[in-house]
Amino acid sequence: VQLQASGGGLVQAGGSRRLSCVGSGRAFNAYTVAWFRQIPGKEREFTAAISHGIGKTYYSDAVKERSIIFRDNNKNTVYLQMDSLQPEDTAVYYCAGASFLEERSVSTERYYNFWGQGTLVTVSS
Repeated sequence: VQLQASGGGLVQAGGSRRLSCVGSGRAFNAYTVAWFRQIPGKEREFTAAISHGIGKTYYSDAVKERSIIFRDNNKNTVYLQMDSLQPEDTAVYYCAGASFLEERSVSTERYYNFWGQGTLVTVSS
């Protein structure tokens, strides 16, 4: 599976951005897909994830009130809609995929086998 992340760019504080993660390969819809982000000077951190099948969603505390992750299996795409963006949300956002992932592991990056290249979101104050 190959992943292609897109949708980054410059946005003003309070604005919104929708990121897309397009997967290639027949098995994409069987994967849990997550977004991680790396804020400048910090370690990469979990942001949101959506499971295969029923599409259960998971969010970090930092974004859970402001973001929605959803998938369109017909398009092999997972989206991350982020609202009320703030300068502290400035980061490179990566999408990642994993198969046979236990629920307790969805926020742990080492369990993800496939990674997209990252897309930069810059939030200006």
